[in-house]
Amino acid sequence: MKLAGIDITIIFGYLALTVILGFWISKRASKNLDSYFLGGRSLPWYMLGLSNASGMFDITGTMWMVAIMFIYGVKSVFIPWLWPVWNQVILMVFLAVWMRRSNVLTGAEWLKTRFGEGLGARMSHISVVVFALVAVIGFIAYSFEGIGKFSVMFLPWDLSTSVAGIKISSERVYALIIMGITTLYVVKGGMYSVVLTEVLQFVVMTISCIIIGIIAIRMVSPDQLDAVVPDGWKNLAFGWNINIEWSSFPQSINQALNDKIGADGYELFSIFLMIVIFRGILVSIAGPIPGYDMQRVLATRTPKESALMSWLVSAVLFIPRYLMIAGLAVIALVYFNPESLMSEGALDFEKVLPFALSNFIPAGVLGIILAGLIAAFMSTFAANVNAGPAYIVNDIYKKFINPDAGEKRLIRLSYISSVAMVIIGITVGFYVSSINNLLQWITAALFGGYAAANFLKWIWWRFNGHGYFWGMVAGLLASLLIPKLFPDLSIILAFPIVILPVSTAGSLLGCLLTRPDDMTVLKSFYQNVRPWGFWEPVNREVLKDNPDFKKNRAFKRDLVNSLVGVIWQMMLIVAPIYLIIRNFRGLIISVVLIALTSIFLKFNWYNKLEED
Repeated sequence: MKLAGIDITIIFGYLALTVILGFWISKRASKNLDSYFLGGRSLPWYMLGLSNASGMFDITGTMWMVAIMFIYGVKSVFIPWLWPVWNQVILMVFLAVWMRRSNVLTGAEWLKTRFGEGLGARMSHISVVVFALVAVIGFIAYSFEGIGKFSVMFLPWDLSTSVAGIKISSERVYALIIMGITTLYVVKGGMYSVVLTEVLQFVVMTISCIIIGIIAIRMVSPDQLDAVVPDGWKNLAFGWNINIEWSSFPQSINQALNDKIGADGYELFSIFLMIVIFRGILVSIAGPIPGYDMQRVLATRTPKESALMSWLVSAVLFIPRYLMIAGLAVIALVYFNPESLMSEGALDFEKVLPFALSNFIPAGVLGIILAGLIAAFMSTFAANVNAGPAYIVNDIYKKFINPDAGEKRLIRLSYISSVAMVIIGITVGFYVSSINNLLQWITAALFGGYAAANFLKWIWWRFNGHGYFWGMVAGLLASLLIPKLFPDLSIILAFPIVILPVSTAGSLLGCLLTRPDDMTVLKSFYQNVRPWGFWEPVNREVLKDNPDFKKNRAFKRDLVNSLVGVIWQMMLIVAPIYLIIRNFRGLIISVVLIALTSIFLKFNWYNKLEED
């Protein structure tokens, strides 16, 4: 596709604006590490919330969500529970407050407040640094694959080249250029530039989503959609199986769609959901991985603001995002052209998004939307580039190599570390062929290996640094080796069958074969963070010194609020989909449920948050 001049002007104007903004605020970011990585903890919660929402509005994930909406219909809203998408609800209800009370710079530094400074604490510190760096590299590779596949369908120049006899496609070259521009402003401006540009990017992206939703409603009638989608595609309900059988397209296309459902592992939908719900509970209570989501929590000014920031992410993210996802999916379905989705001789459903944009969005409007989608990519990529180096600088160099290093030296090392992380992530990205496969590995395997140790650290006093280290090592090794040792085993099934048992065994053996952590450290953590769970021995010791201390008895309330919050969040997702497909009964029900759950959370969560 050849872009109009106005579209190219809008895109390059936007890219220039973000770089200028990053350099403009770079002086403020260079004062010290706290300013560079957390914005000096001076940014208001609503800006951090918009920034976090923008960082989750990534182009690669959006391409994947459009693809699964195209294939699975309304039921596709359950598939992102792989992350799980409702971890933001758990953060909002209680976990963000627990995390922010630590007042530290990174997730690895947080471990000192939980495990102290003994051998087990040092080992746990190293394990979480390694995990964080692997996760950031994985996300950079994921971003590299998505932005390249997206860009080559819109930008008009053939940039394919050869280096040292190795051919590099235009797809890769475009990815290198856009990632290079993003790295430039992130490295220079740190957290300040990331947050401020992400707020701008979120505004651009929201406008783009609304435009796409309006275009989809005008272009696609309910009758047109009914003529092409199979039975059950428009229903949220499901049985033991997903019950989606494609038959409206030519036989070869129907076969490809049905084969895709089988290959993804979602055909036995009830089993899939049972696995992801079980895994999602563990992962959500474990807390966010040590990346940009955790960084935003730690960057808030107070614990209360950390909860409000997490609430805002769900409140503003899903309605505009799903206007775009549903809008592009239904346009692509009604005006389907299989030749536009071909990649290396096979249908590539991750090209549904660029196919719909390139063929049905008018010039000028397309430039705004493409700028918004590139903004979405830059948000996610920038957040990871800013989060990863904090572990190298603060948790490796400053802690073990040069504790007395000056701020200027640390900031310069942050620049170098950012560039190094990008180079390594891009190198990994060259070997990635499928967004879906990489996404499943990150969410099911990598996050799954993280779950056991991080779940136990919150709820059980006896869990110590040794248990954390061996649980993290076992989980990380399992997540890295499973695809190699058992290539035919579904990553989703690998979590309950292999990864969770291995990481849990490592956690329990490492813990029970070593001594408990220092009671002084445990008392300090318990009084400061005030978690619920199995903390009775520590609670008794705290009461000896502080008889007025009140135990956290909010477990049942937090559980109820979390369940209501998941319903609230799910209705925010399905409401824009029902609007696009003109299911007005479903839309009215979802809006009513949004109102009822919001009122409930106001009294049972927000008001209690005020009291706490």
